[in-house]
Amino acid sequence: MTATVGPFDLSESVEFDSTIQPHPSQCVIVPVEEKQKDKQELEDEKWERNVKKKNVDPNSNWLKRTHDTLKGDISSILLLLFLYLLQGVPLGLIGAIPLLLSSKHVSYGSQAIFSFAYWPFSLKLLWAPIVDSVWSKRLGRRKSWMVPCQYLIGLFMLFLSFKVNDIMGGNDGSPNVIFLMLIFLPLNFLAATQDIAVDGWALTMLSKKNVGYASTCNAVGQTAGYFLGNIVFLALESSTFCNDFLRSKENHSDTGIVDLAGYVFFWGWVFIITTTLVLILKREVDKSVPSSQNVPPGEEEEEMELGVAESYTVLYKIMKLKPVLWMCAILLTGKLAFAASDGMTSLKLIDMGIPKDRLASIGVFLTPMQILLPWMIGKWTAGPRPLNIFLLAFPYRIFIGGVVLYSCNTKVLADQCSNGGDVCEVAIDGYFISVAVCSFIGIVWYKVFYNKIKYLQKIPRSQWRVFPSRSTPN
Repeated sequence: MTATVGPFDLSESVEFDSTIQPHPSQCVIVPVEEKQKDKQELEDEKWERNVKKKNVDPNSNWLKRTHDTLKGDISSILLLLFLYLLQGVPLGLIGAIPLLLSSKHVSYGSQAIFSFAYWPFSLKLLWAPIVDSVWSKRLGRRKSWMVPCQYLIGLFMLFLSFKVNDIMGGNDGSPNVIFLMLIFLPLNFLAATQDIAVDGWALTMLSKKNVGYASTCNAVGQTAGYFLGNIVFLALESSTFCNDFLRSKENHSDTGIVDLAGYVFFWGWVFIITTTLVLILKREVDKSVPSSQNVPPGEEEEEMELGVAESYTVLYKIMKLKPVLWMCAILLTGKLAFAASDGMTSLKLIDMGIPKDRLASIGVFLTPMQILLPWMIGKWTAGPRPLNIFLLAFPYRIFIGGVVLYSCNTKVLADQCSNGGDVCEVAIDGYFISVAVCSFIGIVWYKVFYNKIKYLQKIPRSQWRVFPSRSTPN
């Protein structure tokens, strides 16, 4: 007997007693989604549940549970945090350049030209297959790219330290924005390539039970590096900040403790020295594969080794998967709601007279939260429903943008102007229009994609795989 009821296929999931007429209460209905889970999928889930329960006391405090969970991977996590910190430093320096340009009264149009320097991080998927497939067995799969990239970043910074003051126009000159963009574009390209290598290394450096913490290391390390390259630099470069907080009155000066050239020179040497230590002291060991005692003979998992053409073929097949297409659509459009508030607010505040060092000091209070919060929510982001946190925080972030938009109206200033006997001409600032439009787009986006994001977290992992088995493709 074959029957289909709604989303359920009864042809294979309803069991009948051949001797009696079945009653509806005797039918066992299994959703179609459950049939899609293959044997390997169920074995993976069983293995993960057993590993996560092992040696972890559920009654202990959060810190103790985290320590027990990460046992055996703590040194690897510390190394990943440091590598991601190094990656965040050039990103922070690139992020500080627009603030320096604003202080020199460079127009938004010219600053838009410099924004091309950010593009390599958005386009790194294009050369990621090359990084994944071309490597030296002597150095290791990930170090073959990470080590040269970090050496080049260090050398690039050392060279840049001798030229950057002239490019920025000195004390009174006008910055050469186009040349500045052409200088920082390859620097960001190297950082993006290093990111590809470190992301891949994180998947094999951490054991399978803790591989979900790779994204946490990325978020925490990059945040710390961005803090050092952006906020710390802007504070130390500001004469006002240094005179108020770091110098005595008799030692006040018109310049900060460091300038852009000196700061870049320092980090250039940090990159070279630390990369040498990693090259000598750290070996590549694949810890993502369970020990042989937990894996049946003949089913050991090995990392695929593909050529360049094969890697691009696999990438093409991955991009054709429906869950991947939906995830790409979500990731490419998810931040449209915050494009104006994230990209323009700092520049707008500088235009309104807030010193860049005061603006950067806000990060002193926000950065500790940005570093601690990923660890605090790691239990959920490394679990089976990592996007629930994203869905929970999204509407509140839109709400904050609306509060800023509403509170920054000009009515009070207009009243003060009128009471003084002057005529006030109120113009609508394009910044507030942009924030309003982006917030509206975010509300519509949330309503459209909410159920789809929930669905993507429920489908079995087999639907995310190009190859159903773990063997290397033919």
